[in-house]
Amino acid sequence: MDKISKNTFYFSHDYNTRNDEKIKELIFNYGMSGYGIYWSIIEELYQNTNVLHLNYERIAFELRADISSIKSIINDFNLFVISDENFSSLSVQKRLDERNNKSEKARLSVNKRWSDTNVLQTKYDSNTIKERKGKEKKVIYTPLIDEVILYFNEKGYTKDSAVKAFHYYQENNWKDSRNNQVKNWKQKMQGVWFKDENKIKNEQLPAHLTRVLN
Repeated sequence: MDKISKNTFYFSHDYNTRNDEKIKELIFNYGMSGYGIYWSIIEELYQNTNVLHLNYERIAFELRADISSIKSIINDFNLFVISDENFSSLSVQKRLDERNNKSEKARLSVNKRWSDTNVLQTKYDSNTIKERKGKEKKVIYTPLIDEVILYFNEKGYTKDSAVKAFHYYQENNWKDSRNNQVKNWKQKMQGVWFKDENKIKNEQLPAHLTRVLN
């Protein structure tokens, strides 16, 4: 059995989800297979910061379902929030907010614990600290999909190309075609994706990203 990645995040699966009237309607129309599709989409949203492109064909292919069912499940039961060419989920956003809140509380707790003690100064001498610093791995920042879309737009390139670029690297753990880690995502976008065919023509920035700029 494959080992679960240590970077996997868990989210709560409400035990009474099937009692929700919208879910009941979904199951009435598509059976438990439709319920499974719904949770598969929820998992995908959770892994992609609650934003997915409305590419019904790609979603249908990944979930081995027909396109008409995917379109209906996303649009007809008021289970998702549709915004321009993307969609999201209020329940996923709630879970993400809870996760981020817990992470922030944990970070503050650790900072307080370290600030109240002199552990580093008493336990290690200066040479040891330098050695540890030399062995520490550099943290590489990976962007959210909205950051990529916004960056492409600011540089004059289309949202579709931004979404494609994001998913390409996201699905490969932010490694390029040569399996090298992407250390500077903006430089990688400039060098690989900023091409004439990806330039904006008459496309406008989505409303939810416009708010980011203001």
